Amino acid sequence: MSDESSSTQTAQSALLHQLRIDRQETQGRKRGPAIIVVAIAAGLALLAGLWWVFPVGNTFAVETATAQSLSAAPGNTAVLDATGYVTARRQATVSSKVTGRVAEVLIEEGQQVKEGQVLARLDAIDAKAQWDLARAQLDVTRAQLADLRLLLEQAERDAERQQDLVKQKLVSQQVADDANTLLASRRSRLAAQEQEVKVAKRNVELAQVGLDNTVIRAPFAGVITDKAAQPGEIVSPISAGGGFTRTGIGTIVDMDSLEIEVDVNESYIGRVQAGQPVESGLNAYPDWKIPGKVIAIIPAADRSKATVRVRISIEHNSDSRVVPDMGVRVAFLENTTANTGAQPIPGVLIPGSAIRGQGDVNVVLVVAEGRVHARQVTLGQTYSDLRQVLTGLQANERVVIKPPAGLKDGDRVQWQ
Repeated sequence: MSDESSSTQTAQSALLHQLRIDRQETQGRKRGPAIIVVAIAAGLALLAGLWWVFPVGNTFAVETATAQSLSAAPGNTAVLDATGYVTARRQATVSSKVTGRVAEVLIEEGQQVKEGQVLARLDAIDAKAQWDLARAQLDVTRAQLADLRLLLEQAERDAERQQDLVKQKLVSQQVADDANTLLASRRSRLAAQEQEVKVAKRNVELAQVGLDNTVIRAPFAGVITDKAAQPGEIVSPISAGGGFTRTGIGTIVDMDSLEIEVDVNESYIGRVQAGQPVESGLNAYPDWKIPGKVIAIIPAADRSKATVRVRISIEHNSDSRVVPDMGVRVAFLENTTANTGAQPIPGVLIPGSAIRGQGDVNVVLVVAEGRVHARQVTLGQTYSDLRQVLTGLQANERVVIKPPAGLKDGDRVQWQ
């Protein structure tokens, strides 16, 4: 009986132990939901931070520029822009001095020629005939001169002989006088014939000039820019009318004489001075900046356009990319660092491509904290490819240049 009672008590104790509540496990179960809430909050904060650093959505890659104070801008600043053309101070349409038929043309467009080089030849038959005639006339006058010299020598001997006979009283004085008269006549004819020879020589030289005029030569070294005549055509120094006569063989340009001519509005001509530095850009090569300076301001205004013509030198005028009649944009520069006594220029400078027109207002996109912010600005003068901003922008602020399509206020950007 004792064994049965003890086993029964053991079973009851085990059952009571299973029914007892573990308070530590209960406390752990109560803390579980709070820990989950804290973990979720921490995860959301982490995701927000990651989204801030590595944003999800559209992020625009943009190019930026820093607004620069005009008063502190180093180097040369453009004070005026103008447009013009490349011109040649030394160019010529080469023609012949005489009217004639073209026999040979020795030039092509783009060909380099030297001074005195033969460009073309005319038919020289007539000129050669005139030269032959003049040469023959010279030969005749020289032969006549030689004959007169012989006659003069004979007249001198006769006069001397007659004078001796007069002294011997073998002939009368009349015979001696006749001999002296003949001698004087022969001398006079000889002098006249010598002049005839000189005239004949001049005629030969004149005929040679006419022959030389059939050969057309380059008046100076340069490049042929136009070939105007072909063999068989008639050329003349003056137009014969009807459009069948050429007035030139071709056009030659001295490329070392290239310069720029621009028309400056007379209201702004006061900003231009002789010797002023300029920076030019050809329309064909907008990224190539060509230094130069103002050669002269032509002292005459065009009343129809209210402009004044300005001549500008080209530092690289021998560059093959610079050719006559090219369009060019010129920025007249002023060294702002040298104007220490001048009043500071208000506003800042930014690239013109950073400005957006929205209706009647102008807006720039300012970069701050990884986002762009649209800001209205007031514009001033244009300085080459830069623009003066009077209000709405401070120095050293960063703006977006050439904003991509779709970029708007508040968008995230990455810049360089």
